[in-house]
Amino acid sequence: MHDQNFKNLILDYPVQALEFFAGEEAGSDLSEARIVPVRQEQLKERLGDRFRELDTPLLVEWSDGRREAILFVVEEETKTSEFSIYRLARYCLDLAELMGTDRVVPVVIFLRTGDHRTYLRLGSNSCAYMEFRYLMCKLKGLSSARYYDSDNIVARLNLPNMAYPPEDRLEMYLAAQTGLARLETSPEKQRKYADFIDFYADLSEEEVMLYRDRYLSEKGDIMGLASVLRKEGREEGIEQGMQQGMQQGAMKLLSRQIARRFQVSSDSVHPIFAGLTTEQLEELGERFLEAESLEEIRNWAEEKLSAKAQRTNVSVE
Repeated sequence: MHDQNFKNLILDYPVQALEFFAGEEAGSDLSEARIVPVRQEQLKERLGDRFRELDTPLLVEWSDGRREAILFVVEEETKTSEFSIYRLARYCLDLAELMGTDRVVPVVIFLRTGDHRTYLRLGSNSCAYMEFRYLMCKLKGLSSARYYDSDNIVARLNLPNMAYPPEDRLEMYLAAQTGLARLETSPEKQRKYADFIDFYADLSEEEVMLYRDRYLSEKGDIMGLASVLRKEGREEGIEQGMQQGMQQGAMKLLSRQIARRFQVSSDSVHPIFAGLTTEQLEELGERFLEAESLEEIRNWAEEKLSAKAQRTNVSVE
């Protein structure tokens, strides 16, 4: 189940997945590269042998030759105790031989916590004849709050898999769902990955009701919560509701974050945002981290609203 979930995620968003899971090797120019999935079932030495299947091998090529092609072997591990560095090394060696390349980057996504071997050395006291290591992404070792405003959709969808205090559970969920609504415009993928978030967040019935009370309007406009509409038999309103609720959800999330930053009540922060557009809220989501005071944020918002009013007056005249 988890393997299939992450295979879909990586194949639907290969650039964002490599930037998030393998950033130190991916570089900053992946959007200009050609990324091709490689066959997952490896060739057998004998037809009666069991085949070995990789999670998601991706070949990355640059048509202008700025970088040599590189093969990323991305594996998701649900149970850390079952991870085998020997198995991963065999996968990489077989694939390197099959593809005729030595440029291979193994990447392991650990969904759960636990101990695992990170380095393999074959040799004697005097010489190492083979050494093997891999990039790792330990999702439970990442703070979800760090990615609340991320523009990387893979990071936003994985917020439920990261670490967060229990009291921030619904805020984390809101950040994941509003991120999906903002960063994915396809209704089909919105439905698909709303399910991904719901599966890993696994809200209880009590939490669903609390989320609805806190983040849904009286009209039932959705703040990115697909499961609420499904449970109420109103799935046809998901796409429209996600867009309608995105701005209000962003305002509430920003209010809580800014209130926490400057140690004030969120009720005193929320009026600052009245009248700001979704784009301005997104800009504020980046600026508030650098602001030194709440007054600085208030002045910035007032300037934006004043400029908007002036443009409106000019257009009327």
